[in-house]
Amino acid sequence: MADIAVSELSKGLRDAIAQLDSGENMESTGVVTRVGDGVAWVHGLRSAGYAEVLEIQTTHGVVEAFALNLMEDEIGAVLLGEDRYVVAGDAVKLKGVVLEVPVGPELLGRVVNPLGQPLDGGPAIKTKETGLVEQRAIGVMGRRSVHEPLMTGIMAIDAMFPIGRGQRELIIGDRQTGKTAIAIDTMINQAKQQTGVANIYVAIGQKLSKVARLVERLKQEGVMEQTIVVATGPSDPASLLYLAPYAGTAMGEWFRDNSKHALMIYDDLTKHAVAYRQMSLLLRRPPGREAYPGDVFYLHSRLLERSAKLNDELGSSSLTALPIIETQAGDISAYIPTNVISITDGQIFMELTCFTQRYSPSYLSRPQRFTCWW
Repeated sequence: MADIAVSELSKGLRDAIAQLDSGENMESTGVVTRVGDGVAWVHGLRSAGYAEVLEIQTTHGVVEAFALNLMEDEIGAVLLGEDRYVVAGDAVKLKGVVLEVPVGPELLGRVVNPLGQPLDGGPAIKTKETGLVEQRAIGVMGRRSVHEPLMTGIMAIDAMFPIGRGQRELIIGDRQTGKTAIAIDTMINQAKQQTGVANIYVAIGQKLSKVARLVERLKQEGVMEQTIVVATGPSDPASLLYLAPYAGTAMGEWFRDNSKHALMIYDDLTKHAVAYRQMSLLLRRPPGREAYPGDVFYLHSRLLERSAKLNDELGSSSLTALPIIETQAGDISAYIPTNVISITDGQIFMELTCFTQRYSPSYLSRPQRFTCWW
């Protein structure tokens, strides 16, 4: 019986492909040929562009995806959600838009997923504008030198290597060494100093219990009103983990482009690279070092290049980035850490030996005699 069902499915799929090839609208329509692990292969759609949204017509409604692999007669699409309802033979059409997310001040104080949908149980978010998930960074002529400080509130950092607005400062170290604590202290300090900087915290594959505790802490400190939390959990599809930092950056760029200042925190980009590796391997892209695809450097460089200090003609606003990288046993010479180190303007190294000597952010906030250095 199973063989009969498979043969009938194969015959139906061949008929659907033949019907599609004989038509004249192969540019904008297609058919799913195979699907699995969050990836769908689509025959047709010759006019599809990179990151363009596709609509898959299933028996349970429309499932959206976005094009990532572009070939002559076949598209490799990544599903934005569960793949259990998508089967071979489903019809696909172009939505006519590239990936975009809601942006604007309406998102402040909310916890959302990378698609801008609320996760905090609050009402639906209605914004006046949307922003492209992927877009070109501001050119050199639109920037100016970093000269305004963005104070973290931690004396050791602000005194020894201050961070400027528009800078990209990497926080790197082993797990449980206080990396996220530095980012949280920086967000809290913006509210205490009344700097007017909007915070966008992007949790990439973090435990949702950790995100809930972080949100509760921000509410207690009175920071949540000027903060957007973009959250993804370990059980979310790799597509959402991949989109999270780009979606958060699009939300931060709204403030930068409207003569305001914003702070981006990516926690952490190691999980982001792992999610991209998973997607790339499923799309049959050639693996390179540590099985990462060859463009994994470009994955993070095009993300962090969007942080900048704009010149006076563009509003003198800024988008500051604090990416976080988790190392294994202090190995900063691994593939992803060395990539992000070379992209960022400066680094804060969190060493486990220093942390065990109680040189954590909470202690570094107070004047004391330092015997252990990063």
